[in-house]
Amino acid sequence: MELLWEHAIRPEFTVRFRWEQGDVAFWDNRATAHLAPSDIYQTDFDRQFYRVTLLGKFPRAVDGSPSRAIRGSRLKRCLMSSMS
Repeated sequence: MELLWEHAIRPEFTVRFRWEQGDVAFWDNRATAHLAPSDIYQTDFDRQFYRVTLLGKFPRAVDGSPSRAIRGSRLKRCLMSSMS
């Protein structure tokens, strides 16, 4: 596991986002290892987070044809109960 972790945290696979008031960030948790930096609370303003989970049918193109993967493999479909 250590080998995989050391590979995943290499700079070319990471993002460091410096928050400024009014910023918005999106990421796909299906392919994300989230690790908050140690200075996460060093801002002059409160940050607000909203979790959005999409449910429903798979997207379709304008002509009605089903969505298709261009690259990669299809993920297993799963539903999760909301976390309160």
